[in-house]
Amino acid sequence: MMTVLAFLLAIAVLVTFHEYGHYQVARWCGVRVLRFSIGFGKPLLRMQRGDTEWVLAAIPLGGYVKMLDEREGDVNPADRHLAFNTQSVYKRIAIVVAGPLANFLMAIALFWVVLLPGGQAIHPLVGTVVQQSAAAAAGAQPGDRILAINGQTTPNWEAISDAVSQGIASEGKLELSVEQFGVRRELSVDLPRFGLDQLDEKSLGKLGLMPARYLPKIAMLEPDGAGAKAGLKVGDTLLAMDGVPVKTWADWVQVVQNHPGKAMQLSVARGGQTLDLTLRPDTVMQGGVALGRIGAAPEVDRAWSQALVYPVDYTPLQALTAALGKTWNMSVTTLSMMGGMLFGQVSLDAISGPFTIADYAGKSAVQGWQSYLAFMAVISISLGVLNLLPVPVLDGGHLLYYVAEIIRGRPLSEQLQQLGQRIGFAIILALMVLALFNDLGRLLGG
Repeated sequence: MMTVLAFLLAIAVLVTFHEYGHYQVARWCGVRVLRFSIGFGKPLLRMQRGDTEWVLAAIPLGGYVKMLDEREGDVNPADRHLAFNTQSVYKRIAIVVAGPLANFLMAIALFWVVLLPGGQAIHPLVGTVVQQSAAAAAGAQPGDRILAINGQTTPNWEAISDAVSQGIASEGKLELSVEQFGVRRELSVDLPRFGLDQLDEKSLGKLGLMPARYLPKIAMLEPDGAGAKAGLKVGDTLLAMDGVPVKTWADWVQVVQNHPGKAMQLSVARGGQTLDLTLRPDTVMQGGVALGRIGAAPEVDRAWSQALVYPVDYTPLQALTAALGKTWNMSVTTLSMMGGMLFGQVSLDAISGPFTIADYAGKSAVQGWQSYLAFMAVISISLGVLNLLPVPVLDGGHLLYYVAEIIRGRPLSEQLQQLGQRIGFAIILALMVLALFNDLGRLLGG
């Protein structure tokens, strides 16, 4: 229930702001607005105020503003100056742009509210480099401070995540500038070799960089895993494998993965005593390669994690500046990802539909109001960018018509515009089907 309510509230607020942008600028331009509808289909609630009918409709996945327009019905000659289609092309552009602009302004406002109380950030220090990952192959090491990615400074891990996504989606490369013990190094990540030439939900995991550091100590065991069968217990500290000391969890994982199905002698510390166990990792196939697995998870180095976190405080002006920056960067990243889909740099699996968005809405609402407002800001930016795409049916498609009108000195023919509308509708329908298909795949895939 929380998921449904959080989703419906977010959609209602975002659609209302978008359509109110169209409504308000239309009024400023002297256009009569006949209907302001939140939702589609059968009206559930109606209210008449002046010339405008305000409607709440049954299908809550969008909304619209209906303006007086000679193309959509008879217009009294005395009211012709109030019709949308009789306005100058620049007024029509302003009315169309106002919807997406309202989404961007809303995102700025939401980010400002989220940032104003202050919060926490994570220093851009690498806690773990996953063995046999793209980062490991590039030469990254635990303890590295990531200074920049593709020339974009990375003051914290949020910036790292954004820069990685943008680098894969738009630039097709990842150049890391890192520092350790005062020495700066430039690392180049081989994207194609590790399946990172196309951005998807697993890209960050494939990169192999994590802020967390893990101790060589057992925090969880699968009951039927090789570790439990060998006699390992939660709380055991790993000391050595076949006489070779185990210094980090990453060392342990590498040894285990390199010994699928092979018996090894393991030394562990338990309750002040040292115990010797015989361990035989299970064999699992990954990418056509046999790897060892024992079904165990490590204990997080809490002291390291606590040292990574630092407080961030903003004045109202600093919070506004940061909100503007986040909105701009996220807009650029969103546009880059959409462009990347056209050129194959971003997986079409990245397209999410209503079920995935609803899931995110519910999870963010459970995490607290700041998380929920940040989620709404992200979706508002996505709506703003999406609506500006030059696809007929969307606001960007109308802008395309108006730009053509300015260049030609006269509007495009009705036939050409209608053809564009049909093509645009087909594109949007195909995207909706793909989004639902991806949603079902995520649900069925767990």
